[in-house]
Formats: sequence, C-alpha cells, structure tokens
Amino acid sequence: MELRLRDVPAEYDVIAVAFAEATSTPGAVTFGIDPGLSASLGGYTNADFSADVRTVQSRGKKVILSVGGETGRVVVNDAASATAFSNSVYALIQQYGFDGVDIDLENGLNPTYMAQALRALRSRVGPSLIITMAPQTIDMQSPSVSYFKLALDIRDILTVVHTQYYNSGSMLGCDQSFAYSQGTINFLTALACLQLEAGLRPDQVALGLPAGPGAAGGGVVPPTMVNQALDCLARGTNCGSFRPPRTYPGIRGAMTWSINWDVANGNGFARTVRPHLDTLP
Repeated sequence: MELRLRDVPAEYDVIAVAFAEATSTPGAVTFGIDPGLSASLGGYTNADFSADVRTVQSRGKKVILSVGGETGRVVVNDAASATAFSNSVYALIQQYGFDGVDIDLENGLNPTYMAQALRALRSRVGPSLIITMAPQTIDMQSPSVSYFKLALDIRDILTVVHTQYYNSGSMLGCDQSFAYSQGTINFLTALACLQLEAGLRPDQVALGLPAGPGAAGGGVVPPTMVNQALDCLARGTNCGSFRPPRTYPGIRGAMTWSINWDVANGNGFARTVRPHLDTLP
C-alpha cells in the first residue's frame, strides 16, 4: 500500500519517513521521492511532499526523517563524517520541514561520532528537535553495545527509542536468566525492561512491532498483545509469566513498521493501540 503523506491515518502522532540514504561523501545523506513511488501515485513530487509535511503538521502531527534502514550504508565514524551527517540532515530539515531525525542504522554505528553529529544538529535546530532511534533487539541487549551506549550517552536530548521487537529470534530479558521467544508478551516486557532498568526514562522507551502479516518475517503479534504489554509495563497488569521489577507509568507508547502495512491490513494496529494509550497512567 503506497500513500501520500497527507493520507496517513490520524491515529499516528509521529510519522517517520523512510529512508534517507548515503551519498558518496562519508556521513552525508540525501532524500527525495522515489521515481517509482511518484509514478504509482500518479505524480508525487518533492514539492508535493514538502507541502504535505506542512499539512500534516497543521493537524498537530510530527514528521521525522529516518536514516538508514536494513540495507542503509550511512557511516559516521570520525569527526568529518559526523559534520557531514549533521550538515546534510540539517539541510534536509530546512528543505522539507522535518521535525527531527530517526536513527535506524542496522549495520553498526560509532556511538562517539554519532553522538557528536546529533549534538551538533540539535545545537542548530534547538530543543524542538525530535531524535528517535529504531535499533534491532540485538543492539539493545547490553548498555555496552554501541547502539545502547549511544542512547544512554545522549539521553539528555533523546526523545524516544522504539526498538524493533521483531525479526530477531529469542533474546535475553532484564532478568538475564531466560531467552524469551519473539512474538510473546514476555519478549516485549522483558526486553523493554532492559532499557528501563539501564537508565532510559520511561518516556524514552516505546515498543516497536510489525503492523501485521507481511510486515515482518517474525515477531508479528496481535495489536491487543501490544496493549497488554503496555499495561504490564505501565501498571503491572496483564503481564505474562515475566513481571518487571517495578512499573513504568511514563512508558512512551508504540511504533509500527509500517504505516503502509497497517493501512494495507485495515488499520488494525493504529485503531487498536492508539486509543489504548489514552488509558495509560
């Protein structure tokens, strides 16, 4: 399902547009409407997209630029590439009106220089800049891992981490005593607990799940299970056999891959999860 930005369902509060891609300059990224997408939508230009950004923002929504993706090759591993990243993302923010940036680098990152790049970007944009991260589960197993370290190192300017709780197989939770299987409520709560107990604020942690069948190779769960996991983390109810050591009433919410897939599947994710967020503490 291909959508114009202005046609994103109203349930979504933050829309991450994927993806900004690497250029021949290390660290620098570029973004534009794919010609194939433009053709399938009957003509959809960069100018149309930019106008849609303003339209969506007028509805109270935020639009951020996601960098990388599964096949992305954006590399920021020295001061020069950090500067190139910051400058290029800032230019795209100026061009399209994005509210921030999502770091979705699934092929490794250098926490020192990515932090340098993001701090430089924030110094130019100001405190309104949204900074999100979409790590894989393996990247958030230990605070010593580069992605997790980056999140902790920039937690003073970080908005939210929405870990991809899918396509991962089994992983350890915060009890470190059992490998939980993806696609279960224990997997969601025990792995979110890792971040919550390692130093991220509850409002900096969200649950990332597939929008439904077809959106991921593994880890697809009913949207009602996402609500149950949020209940478990926020108020200690509807838990599975794993129970977190405390409650986290400020838990941020949920992210889904992707809006397109959700619309194709009848909007079941957004229409189930979004109203439930209003019931949380």
